[in-house]
Parts: sequence; structure tokens; C-alpha cells
Amino acid sequence: MKIDPIHQFNIEPFFTIGHIGNHTIAFTNSSLFIFLAVALTTVLMLAGGRQLVPGRLQSIAEISYEFVASTIRSTAGPEGMKFFPLIFSLFMFICVSNLVGIIPYTFTISSHIIVTAALAFLVFFTVLIYGIYKNGLKFFKIFVPSGVPIYILPLVMFIEVLSFFLRPVSHSVRLFANMLAGHIALKVFASFIPLLAGLGIAVYAGAVMPLVMMIALPALDLLVAFLQAYVFAILTCIYLNDAIHPGH
Repeated sequence: MKIDPIHQFNIEPFFTIGHIGNHTIAFTNSSLFIFLAVALTTVLMLAGGRQLVPGRLQSIAEISYEFVASTIRSTAGPEGMKFFPLIFSLFMFICVSNLVGIIPYTFTISSHIIVTAALAFLVFFTVLIYGIYKNGLKFFKIFVPSGVPIYILPLVMFIEVLSFFLRPVSHSVRLFANMLAGHIALKVFASFIPLLAGLGIAVYAGAVMPLVMMIALPALDLLVAFLQAYVFAILTCIYLNDAIHPGH
């Protein structure tokens, strides 16, 4: 029996939108679930209403709002609240798309590096552009830590510059790798169940362990789906804090 844990990440075109040169622009399963994540987030925000005694949807919306707002205030300060729409949108989009991706026969958007890299570069250029706009050349003080002896300052500056430009890489790969690995693990353990059960009564009991893992791993995936959205959001806050307060 062939185990193919990568097949679930294939991008399948539904219909062609147009062509740019020799490249075909198609509406794919990835596009569909991007729209679905946006639609579900929009419904959650609008359908809750503004009742004095909140219902379930309104409670989820209010808890999400306050959770992101408190995260911004604790990491970037009150001035960071001007970026609340950006950070809240990123958090909700990633969280909803990750949770949808756990459902069987769906598609996990964040399991593709092109999606996570696009979000990471959005944050990177927001930090860079706003930092220079607000602070001018003082923004580059983030590369010159205070209190560093002059004889090792060039090395420290090199490390700071390198780490700054590698932020989009770490920001995107962390989310991509966690979601990819989690879904591969689910597929592999699921494939072991019929494989072991089909080998006969001698190893039939061996299929119990993958079955137990198939119950435990989705619960872990639920936690990872939320945590990765939170980590992406809090790293965005930390990076934006450098743009707001560039001094170390």
C-alpha cells in the first residue's frame, strides 16, 4: 500500500481566469479556501450583532477582539493600536484558515510557503516603510544596540542587519513548517491503520496505536492552529514595535 502524505497539498485548478504570457491564471482550491477563510471571518464579525447580552458568535468576536488588542498593548504599547486592523486581520485569517484545514478533505492554505511568505513580506514592508516614515534615519538605530563596545560594534551591526532581513524567512517558515508537518503526520498515521490491519491477526493489534494517535493528533492540531496564528500575530507586534520605538 503506497503512502502519499504530500498529495493533500496539491494545488488543483478549477477553471481558467486568463493568461499572462505563457502563464495560466486559474482559480484553484487554494483560492477557494482563501475566499472561504475571509468569508467565515466576515460572517463571524458581522453575524454576532451588538447585543447587550452577547450570544455565541458575538462572544467569540468580542473575545478575539480583546485578545488581539491586549496582545498589541502589551508588546507595542498604546501607539501600536493604530495597526490593530492589520494585526487582527492577520490573526483571524490565519486562525480560521488553519482550523478549516483540519476538517477532512479541505485544504490548508498556510501549508504553502507562498501564502505565508506573502503575509510575512506584508508585515516586513509595513515595518520598514512606517519606521522610515515616522522616524527618518533614526529608524536605523535598531541596528546599533546601545552599550555595545566599539570594537565589536561592526560585528553586532552585521548580525542585527542580517537578522532584520531574515525576519520574513523565519516569520513565514515557522507557520508553513508547523502546518505542513502536522498534516503530514496525520496522513502517515492514518495510512498505518489499514496497512497494519490488513496484514493479518498477528499484527492487527498494532493498528490500535495509529488509531489512538489519529484521535490525539487532531486535538494537538487544534492547539497548533491557534498557537501559530498567535505566534504570527505577536511577532508582528514585536516587529512593529521596532518601527514605533526604534531605540533599543
